[in-house]
Amino acid sequence: MTPAAKKSKSPEQSDKSIVRKTYSVRPSEVVRQWHLVNAADVPLGRLSTEIAKLLTGKHKPQFSPHIDCGDHVIVINSSKVGITGKKASQKVYYRHSQYPGSIKATKLEYQLDTNPDKVILQAVRGMLPKNKLQPERLKRLKVYSDENHAHQAQQPTEHKIQLKKAAKLER
Repeated sequence: MTPAAKKSKSPEQSDKSIVRKTYSVRPSEVVRQWHLVNAADVPLGRLSTEIAKLLTGKHKPQFSPHIDCGDHVIVINSSKVGITGKKASQKVYYRHSQYPGSIKATKLEYQLDTNPDKVILQAVRGMLPKNKLQPERLKRLKVYSDENHAHQAQQPTEHKIQLKKAAKLER
């Protein structure tokens, strides 16, 4: 090292070593908030990704993938969710009871008419990480088909979903 280089040491490079520790939130330090999301005329995929971010806590600066630091989410107007393209008539949900020949198929448009809450629940479940935290995160998701919900006492903050461009909604 040249003598000029020795003189140009910054305070961080001095002989004292600086110890920097990464902060990791503890489960007892997690503060959960309540968010209200209006699903009317919002595409199902964009809605589901935003809800999954809120449930996992990725919008918080103290996010840790191994600790459940997400918030509660209330979704209203699930019956008015937007579907783009021909998905309403072409998308099919399958379920099977593990007995031979017992596969059942349900189209998206029928599911939206009978139980629209289940459509959003299945979409969000598919976007959450598949680990031990998934059931606890899904318990914090409350979906309602109209504007009435039973969580006024929690004073939820309204969460607006930013759409990049206007989508051509089928429904």
